Amino acid sequence: MDIKEKTIELIDDLKATCQKYGLGNDGNEYKIIIQIFLYKFINDKFGYEIKQNKFFGPKITKAPTWEEGYKNLEPNEQGLLLNLLGAKVPKLKPEHLLSYLRSQENIENFHELLDKTMLEIAEINSDTFSTKTTKNTRVELFEPITEHVIDKTARDSFAKALVDKLANFSFESAFAANYDFFASIFEYLIQDYNTAGGGKYAEYYTPHAIASIMANLLVEDENKLTSVECYDPSAGTGTLLMALAHRIGEERCTIYSQDISQRSNKMLKLNLMLNGLISSLDNIIQGDTLTEPYHMSDDGKNNRQFDFVVSNPPFKMDFSDTRESIASASNGTRFWAGVPKVPNKKKESMAIYTCFLQHVINSMKPNGKAAIVVPTGFITAKSNIEGKILKRLVEDKIVYGCVSMPSNVFANTGTNVSVLFLDKSAQNDKVVLIDASNLGEEYKDPNGLKKRRLNADDIEKIVKTFHAKEKVDEFSAVVSYEEIAAKNNSLSAGQYFDIKIEHEDISQEEFEARMSAFKTKLAEQFEQSQKLQQEIMAQLDSLRLK
Repeated sequence: MDIKEKTIELIDDLKATCQKYGLGNDGNEYKIIIQIFLYKFINDKFGYEIKQNKFFGPKITKAPTWEEGYKNLEPNEQGLLLNLLGAKVPKLKPEHLLSYLRSQENIENFHELLDKTMLEIAEINSDTFSTKTTKNTRVELFEPITEHVIDKTARDSFAKALVDKLANFSFESAFAANYDFFASIFEYLIQDYNTAGGGKYAEYYTPHAIASIMANLLVEDENKLTSVECYDPSAGTGTLLMALAHRIGEERCTIYSQDISQRSNKMLKLNLMLNGLISSLDNIIQGDTLTEPYHMSDDGKNNRQFDFVVSNPPFKMDFSDTRESIASASNGTRFWAGVPKVPNKKKESMAIYTCFLQHVINSMKPNGKAAIVVPTGFITAKSNIEGKILKRLVEDKIVYGCVSMPSNVFANTGTNVSVLFLDKSAQNDKVVLIDASNLGEEYKDPNGLKKRRLNADDIEKIVKTFHAKEKVDEFSAVVSYEEIAAKNNSLSAGQYFDIKIEHEDISQEEFEARMSAFKTKLAEQFEQSQKLQQEIMAQLDSLRLK
């Protein structure tokens, strides 16, 4: 069994343990799974790093186990070793290690030791590994987990069961693995928890395939990039940011984000740590982007601007309780196309994505680029806020591409989606429009619902066609801004496909024979319809008599 299979097995075992203790599908289950999984990752990462240390590594590896080697160091040596590890490596004391917890499993109130251990790890790593809210309240790495078991008498056995599941598994062979390994593991880990129940804004988890397409179409030559700043104002679990960082190179970029959901904040934190972006944790903000945008310019009056912006915002929802504060804070600059009004009926249909789209445009540097997921209906909008935004994107030559995705590619929404690609520099003279709606393969999700996913060949076709600015029959169009303006700013690829009329040379005799056959067929169908109608009338008369 390879490391990926073992990791998935570990996740399944942890979920089974939660199920056994009555926490299956509980609102707190995700906190337990994510935190205990992260604890194991940190434990193994710490062990991996101290064994590599050139001063103390040889001494540690000579011991029967690395845990014992670390424990046997003098206290001053342990302190020096922790300082040598640097800020990106989590710091653990000998009593924080998994091996120590296992040795203490039979003590009374073991669950208290587990919770205490996790809180101490969070405290000593707070400066590097915590995130914050818009009010600058720190969100620590860990919180107590066994308190979620209501039956206090079961907490010890629950804590032991969790720790035992971690014991026969090691992340060490995965630390040299590439992004794709952790991306797929993360997707599997959160699949049961990434639902609309996590906060006011639904966490529309972006499939890895679409995240990869967005990153590849935004970044053409990653080798020319240095010190890049990337931002997502509706980050969710961070899939888009991770794909973008991987494309650019984690060492070349810094991540910034904001999202209102506490749930997604925990998941995003884990995602960054799995992918080596620990230095960006301080830029991960929990809070409402529209009412309290955290990442602002130095004077606090405008949005901070970034090299790359990505977003998969919620599309429609009821935000009537904050609508007026959003509109009044706008001053006509933040939301220059307007803020959706509160409808008399169906308040949940307020198009909140239009606010995020304006926010994304405001957050781009003068030469910045962005990719944002929108409902496909937006790309043919002719009026209201949607029409105003679309018109500006075309008139200012900001939009340089649009890819319409297959139906049902998102786990939590059946809405057809498209991805807009924006470039604030307005250096493009043509726009690439792709209709990928017929790509992908059908499958059933765990709930038995039919979904669609893009495979590697589909992704390659989209990326190559887009970068080459290639016109492909019934798939892509490459058009000028003037052509788009002439079609009411429509970004729907299908409206620019050539209309083909197929013809066949036939003789007069063949033509007459075919027409005769058509007439005969029509006559037969008409006769059949008349008979069917008579039968239906007869049945109705029979029913009336009864």
